[in-house]
Amino acid sequence: MLALAAGAGGIVVALLLLRSVPAPVGSTPPLTTGPAAAAQPAVADGRIPTPTDPGFPSPPEGATVLAREAGTRALGLALVPGAGRSLVRVSVLSAVGPGATGLHVSVRFAGGASIALTACGAGCYQASVPSHAVKPHLAVRLGSVAYPFTLPTSLNLRDGTAILAHATSVWKGLKTLVWHERLAASPTDALHTVYRSVAPDELSYTIAGGSAAVIIGHERWDRATPAGHWVRSTQDPAIRQPLPFWVSGTDVRVLGSATVAGQDVWVVSFFDPETPGWFEVRISKRTYRTLELSMIAVAHFMHHLYGPFDAPFHLDPP
Repeated sequence: MLALAAGAGGIVVALLLLRSVPAPVGSTPPLTTGPAAAAQPAVADGRIPTPTDPGFPSPPEGATVLAREAGTRALGLALVPGAGRSLVRVSVLSAVGPGATGLHVSVRFAGGASIALTACGAGCYQASVPSHAVKPHLAVRLGSVAYPFTLPTSLNLRDGTAILAHATSVWKGLKTLVWHERLAASPTDALHTVYRSVAPDELSYTIAGGSAAVIIGHERWDRATPAGHWVRSTQDPAIRQPLPFWVSGTDVRVLGSATVAGQDVWVVSFFDPETPGWFEVRISKRTYRTLELSMIAVAHFMHHLYGPFDAPFHLDPP
């Protein structure tokens, strides 16, 4: 995370997360989740293939997925409901990747006993539990520390694939977009950034108290500090903006409804195998614009608030 505040331009924009926003010239190379394995390891009850990291402890198909920060670790939860028994899988990613091994992992549903999970690969822990024991409130315990999750009342959830596809199309059709980002790697390391993008190939960002950049076509300008000098360089290849932060979605489920800035939204969770990471997005029921996004991946705990959309502004060289 310290690298995020250093170097020319001052921010590492990981290609696996922000494919539309390359890192500034001279900055740290993109983050990865560790060396890719030669083949996808076999796991009981299956695992969604992750092309960029075949050993990634991804959830199984057909699951409801949630995720959260767990100190410096990323913690994913997947549940596959069944008539008699249900599958619970917990994914634990270390701060530098890959999956965290050798942990004592258990889950406890409200009012129930603690259930120990069995290792199913690097960072993968799971168990088959009686379906009647699955309750909306549960805690995942990593060693002595418990991390709470809240599930929908029922896991018989609406498939959200069509909603996500429509939202993706709407995002790609935007002319301009502004968003505020909180990007953390631990409870104490976080950056707050404002992004402004203009179709088809312009972007600016300003990190609070830190670096900034302006990208216009094949040119870019970076400065390391708020009072620093702008340094001009070549942007190659040109970026494409605005673009959603996911590439694809599996296990897409509509968790429920809510409101964001007075708008009725669907709350949709999914796993993106290309990142790889877990997403929860809030999509306007009226416009299909994504109003809020949370993403959990290796050392990347990201939250976005979006808007305004299609505001009449343009970017100029500094």
